[in-house]
Amino acid sequence: MAYAKKTAKNEAYQKLKTDLKEGNPLGNAYLFYGEESYLREYYLGEIRKRLIPAGFEEFNYHALEGKDLTAQSLTEMAEAMPMMAERTLIVVTDWDIYKLNEDQRERFIALLEDLPEYCCIVFVYDTVAYKQNKTMKKLCKAMDAHVTPIEFKAQDTSDLTAWIARRFRALGKQIDRQTAEYLIFLCGGLMTGLSQEIAKIGAYAKGEVITQRDIDAVADPVLSAEIFKMTDAVSQSDYNKAAAILGDLLKMQEEPIVILAALGSQLRRLYTARMAIDSGKDKYWLMELWEMRSDYPAKLLLQSAKRVSAQWCGDAVKMCQVVDLRMKSQRGVDPAEELKLLLARLGAARK
Repeated sequence: MAYAKKTAKNEAYQKLKTDLKEGNPLGNAYLFYGEESYLREYYLGEIRKRLIPAGFEEFNYHALEGKDLTAQSLTEMAEAMPMMAERTLIVVTDWDIYKLNEDQRERFIALLEDLPEYCCIVFVYDTVAYKQNKTMKKLCKAMDAHVTPIEFKAQDTSDLTAWIARRFRALGKQIDRQTAEYLIFLCGGLMTGLSQEIAKIGAYAKGEVITQRDIDAVADPVLSAEIFKMTDAVSQSDYNKAAAILGDLLKMQEEPIVILAALGSQLRRLYTARMAIDSGKDKYWLMELWEMRSDYPAKLLLQSAKRVSAQWCGDAVKMCQVVDLRMKSQRGVDPAEELKLLLARLGAARK
């Protein structure tokens, strides 16, 4: 049974992997974007190793910031011949090409249409979001024709758990799939953050096999995991635990409005899980509804939903909406106190 929406295979990403692995010629222009910065930086490094001989980086590798970059200066650099190498590499970070004026756009399009074969340009979007402006048809056409866009997405759970296991093996440790999925649930599914957590956990763990207790001891949970723990504590009528989690989040200076948004989202998920139970649907239905990449969070959600009624879930979602409106529309409201009162009301409604 299908349990997650099918996404189109990132063919450009797969081709880049194959080209690097098999030594195939690389293209002249790439565009790197997407939330998985770990993979983005890894493949930038692999391209650099392929194209630039050691010791000649100063002459053949150029890293440019997009803020003050002009099409003229980029063109001059692209036309500079390589020294003691077959190609040059230019990495341009956060250049918002769709905000260029008409003259700059025309110069940039001319560069793309006549990019020297010996030059490879990689446009990297990190802090600036990349999205084509379809009203600039000529620029979009040039980008589509001459630049290969590669989106670095969060990895599927199967790929991610295998990667986590490899990282721990490099530290002389082992981790089973279920514990790796718990780590993903607790710390998020992006490799950049996970690599830091793996290093901490590996250094802390005394035994060869990583346990959930090792993870809980040193890992820094993402907000969604903390919010789940908080609502799960409420579902178990453990108000003290829920209040302690909220208190910790506020001490860490997490914005109350952000906490409320995450809480509202989690309560909606809990509501749908209760509806799934009442209508005879299973974890796969939840996974498809919420586009979950594994069944681990779906199973946790169903366990929590078994302890609450549909009525309580519906009332809880409405309570969040009321507090959200108060925070955004009324003056003199203390957001932190509103959150504490909300949690108390959610807990009281369980009794």
